[in-house]
Amino acid sequence: MAAKAKATKETPLMKQYNDIKAKYPDACLLFRVGDFYETFGEDAVRAANILGITLTKRGAGSPSETELAGFPHHSINVYLPKLVKAGLRVAICDQLEDPKTTKTIVKRGVTELVTPGVALNDEVLHSKSNNFLCAIHFAKKSIGIAFLDVSTGEFLTTEGDQDYIDKLLQNFSPSEVLVQKNSKTHFIQIYGNQYNLFFLDDWVFKKDFAFESLTTHFKTNSLKGFGVEDLEEGTIACGAILYYLSETQHTKIQHISNIQRIAEDAYVWMDRFTIRNLELYNSSNPNAITLLDVIDKTLSPMGARLLKRWLALPLKDATKIVDRHNVVEKLKEDSELLFLFQTQIKKISDLERLISKIATGKISPRELIYLKESLDAIIPIKEAASKSNNNSLKTIGNKLHSCELLRKKIATTIHENAPVAIAKGNAIAFGVNAELDDLRKISTSGKEFLEAMERRESEKTGIPSLKIAFNNVFGYYIEVRNTHKDKVPTDWIRKQTLVNAERYITEELKEYESKILGAEEKIYKLETELYEQFTSWCAQYIKPVQLNATLIAQLDCLGSFAQLAIDNNYVRPEINDSFELDIKDGRHPVIEKQLAYDSPFIANDVYLNNTNQQIIMITGPNMSGKSAILRQTALIVLLAQMGSFVPATKVTMGTVDKIFTRVGASDNISMGESTFMVEMNETASILNNLTNRSLVLLDEIGRGTSTYDGISIAWAIAEYIHQNPSKAKTLFATHYHELNDMQEHFEGIKNYNVSVKELKDNVLFLRKLVPGGSAHSFGIHVAKMAGMPTTVLKRAEKMLKQLEKGHAKEEHKVKPVVDDIQLSFFNLDDPLLEELKQEILDIDVNSITPIEAMMKINELKKMLNK
Repeated sequence: MAAKAKATKETPLMKQYNDIKAKYPDACLLFRVGDFYETFGEDAVRAANILGITLTKRGAGSPSETELAGFPHHSINVYLPKLVKAGLRVAICDQLEDPKTTKTIVKRGVTELVTPGVALNDEVLHSKSNNFLCAIHFAKKSIGIAFLDVSTGEFLTTEGDQDYIDKLLQNFSPSEVLVQKNSKTHFIQIYGNQYNLFFLDDWVFKKDFAFESLTTHFKTNSLKGFGVEDLEEGTIACGAILYYLSETQHTKIQHISNIQRIAEDAYVWMDRFTIRNLELYNSSNPNAITLLDVIDKTLSPMGARLLKRWLALPLKDATKIVDRHNVVEKLKEDSELLFLFQTQIKKISDLERLISKIATGKISPRELIYLKESLDAIIPIKEAASKSNNNSLKTIGNKLHSCELLRKKIATTIHENAPVAIAKGNAIAFGVNAELDDLRKISTSGKEFLEAMERRESEKTGIPSLKIAFNNVFGYYIEVRNTHKDKVPTDWIRKQTLVNAERYITEELKEYESKILGAEEKIYKLETELYEQFTSWCAQYIKPVQLNATLIAQLDCLGSFAQLAIDNNYVRPEINDSFELDIKDGRHPVIEKQLAYDSPFIANDVYLNNTNQQIIMITGPNMSGKSAILRQTALIVLLAQMGSFVPATKVTMGTVDKIFTRVGASDNISMGESTFMVEMNETASILNNLTNRSLVLLDEIGRGTSTYDGISIAWAIAEYIHQNPSKAKTLFATHYHELNDMQEHFEGIKNYNVSVKELKDNVLFLRKLVPGGSAHSFGIHVAKMAGMPTTVLKRAEKMLKQLEKGHAKEEHKVKPVVDDIQLSFFNLDDPLLEELKQEILDIDVNSITPIEAMMKINELKKMLNK
């Protein structure tokens, strides 16, 4: 918004400000005035609040009074990140001409629009995380999505249904999302309002516009070379991103040289509930340790970012998984090779972001030295990998580009002690440009010249304490103490009188001053020109350096897996084409790292297949470790399919294509849904998407409703999974001991429990998964361990005995009815039972949905109550 309605007497400066602000109404405008960036009006109020700077007023008491807040221009790298991290779009308005060259108002214009998703500032970016800008295009049949990290050049796209897009938003955590204006309400209804959203005009999301934008940028006639030509909605989203870059003044984007397709079929499916429940890289608890925290042994920013991607998108292709395992095994066994790789990778800076800075014209001289040192560090890696007897390592070694000419040119062109900014001087090495070298000699010889002049004038005048110095007010001067001022020559010009001395200038001194200052000005101009020419030349190496960054990132991740296996005694999983999951002595990778040294993690075996042990029904008291066993099973599978070794003594498994979890209650009250409704929605989503290679983890299903409803629903869900043709492998943890009866009726369901040892007045959790069901929950024992008052515990024990007596009576009443229902399947003549039998036989168990199943159960219940 403009600072205020235009006053009757608007100053030229404020008129210029208001005109520029009108073009960027939704951005915080940093308006350069001399040595300061100023903000006005509402921008000033917001900036002062976010940055903690003083809020004052311009033209106080006048009709044009407006709020004002500013900071020194050289502090922009301190303040800009704070504004962007607060979710603001920031328009940087600079002076486009030297104020000395104009007698009117200085020409100004926006040179960059920085938004949360379009940032190149190191203080805004996190080295271990991508900073993705996302665009979403809603179409009739599917939703297109694109992700761009402008700081690395990574550009990805795909399309799918709203659940798939939801999963990708969760995985990629974009800093900003672009949506067409007419889809604003639709987006928020589906995905909430937790993202930084920016709405673009609907015409931007057009097929022809996107195609033209992309082919123009990549200088191609089609998109076939990128493998995305069939992704119409995805390419429209890509086009919207390129449009947004041009609108935010980001036109130097040569480093965006490719579009990658996110191949849905290539990766393990995990919905957002699973990603959240398993705490892969985020947690609702700010102090929680995530899986990523435990497994990240990477040594480079590129490796850290890639590891996060691998965790979000585990492989399904057994051949590719085994290739990764082969490299990890090689590095684990060859400690010398692993050490060499690790030593060299530590020397490599963020290659992706350094080469992107070359493309965008934002690289500093010192960063060019970092680029050269990083490329130097790759050479030993290339040589060692090329000689390896591992095919994958050999391929990486052969593909790594030596960038020999680039390294040589940086070494000879850029000063080895290059400054952090070109303005600091001495960026270009000696010997590059003769004129520059001559100018530097003039500039650097100044000290010797002045010392010689000082000696000469002192001897000539007989003034022993004569001193030549410099200040910003009137340049070079000769200072003479008052005791000798009678010896000053008549042609010296007095410039300043001090208490004890006089300061003078001479024609010779002024001539030399203009020569020195002129040389420094010329040096800056010439150095800047040479530097820009050189960085433009470096841009031809964008693709080779990006390839090196990708390969080093892969090597870093695989080396991280090897170190992880060495440090934590992980083993190589055996991947085959079976439908089995056989884990021996499996451990939870996160929990075992949090235990005290003298409290070893209790390892457990888990075996699942698609036939006689498809579902394991796990019972046991609260706090016994049921949930941990479920989670560790999923995490072991995930680690294996990422390419890592796993925390176990042995793992043999066929690949898993989908992992579903329903772990714990997760209220969504803000959306008007109860815990139970959320639970049922999530469970329905699981049941409707099962495959024969799915792994399903269900924890305490049905506990959000009454006991008998909960038991009925949990039973129906377990039965549905068992009877479904996909035969998905399932771990089902429950406190409903009644579900132990399912083992007697269903061949693929097996009972296990997490064992405990009952003591006189307490219970000891052994945390061992053993065959057989558990009899009761030990809830009161857990309450005692939590420090519940004794009076409450005694009352609970008394109530438990009463309820158990009542339950026994109810069970006695119900049992004959249950027996009758079972007998009705043997053609008894009771008309009601015959009707029930027919109703049940008419149910198509292969096509009925979970909700329909619940409704049918309710219908049968009503028939029994007639």
